[in-house]
Amino acid sequence: QVQLVESGGGLVQAGGSLRLSCAASGSINRINAMAWYRQAPGKQRELVAAITSGGITNYADSVKGRFTISRTNAKNTVWLQMSSLKPEDTAVYYCHAAGWPPFSSWGQGTQVTVSS
Repeated sequence: QVQLVESGGGLVQAGGSLRLSCAASGSINRINAMAWYRQAPGKQRELVAAITSGGITNYADSVKGRFTISRTNAKNTVWLQMSSLKPEDTAVYYCHAAGWPPFSSWGQGTQVTVSS
């Protein structure tokens, strides 16, 4: 079983920055992709950013140029640096990881609130 623990959410004014972190622990041989998703009230969960074990990244169009995803394979940790935050970035942010032995795990979620 693989557990993901997130931290770093909070309340910030528009234009501000926050950094989310997610640490994976448990029976892990290899983590392939790690990603951040978010879900705003009344909306579906959406992919924000993803990163492979080789460092290839993918971002939602709405966050390109403002968010940066990074990871350290040695510590099974992924970060999401969020800058120039907008009220529409307000959501619960979830970490996801998939790897070997076969697993696909979600974190508990961390609230990010951006005030205007």
